[in-house]
Amino acid sequence: MAKSALLKSSLAKKYWMAFTGLFLCLFLVGHLLGNLQLLLPVGDAAKDQFNEYALFMSTNPAVKILSYLTYISILFHAIDGLMLTINNRKARPQGYVSFKPSTNSTWSSRNMGVLGTVILAFIIIHMIQFWSEMKFGGLDDTIYVTENGAEVKDLYTHTIRAFQDVEYGLIWAFAYAIAMLAIGFHLYHGFGSGFQSLGANHPKYNGFIRKTGYAFAVLVPLAFAVIPFYIHFVLEKI
Repeated sequence: MAKSALLKSSLAKKYWMAFTGLFLCLFLVGHLLGNLQLLLPVGDAAKDQFNEYALFMSTNPAVKILSYLTYISILFHAIDGLMLTINNRKARPQGYVSFKPSTNSTWSSRNMGVLGTVILAFIIIHMIQFWSEMKFGGLDDTIYVTENGAEVKDLYTHTIRAFQDVEYGLIWAFAYAIAMLAIGFHLYHGFGSGFQSLGANHPKYNGFIRKTGYAFAVLVPLAFAVIPFYIHFVLEKI
């Protein structure tokens, strides 16, 4: 009975990891589409467009529900990942016999816990730097009215200046790139693993899922990583 309960618990963790992980993949796509607006030429139009997007994302009831689901998903995904990592390490051979990973396993699959820790640390810093400033920080003094008549906080200028800063802008850009590299490796294993955990495992579409996962793991983090360097080196200074 205890063994059966443990098995069910382990399966439940894998299902949670799969559901929350794939949901967070959708969040990444939506977040990327919003952030790509930062590549627009500097001007009132770009400023208004990004700030109205930020206002919509923070006030629309449907989006707020999705935001809460995202926060919960990140929390459960991190906790489940930690517990699975601990359980996997306990299951490895101990003593004088060294543990040799399977030849079928990848570096990313063996280090999902480390990658997840780096990503979680990045999320915390990222939210402190931008989200908390939007919600609770000094941006209350930057409220202005856009051409569409919306009262918004100027998150656009705050974001651009953070990556254009002479002292720390490039440091933030490289830190962002390292985090995106970790996300890329995490997705490299996690995307396909998520579908497999949910039972989507069949020769007819395994190849498609694998190739889609690899493309997603490269293109999405790369697009994110390009943004701060573009802002620092190419975008007109503000």
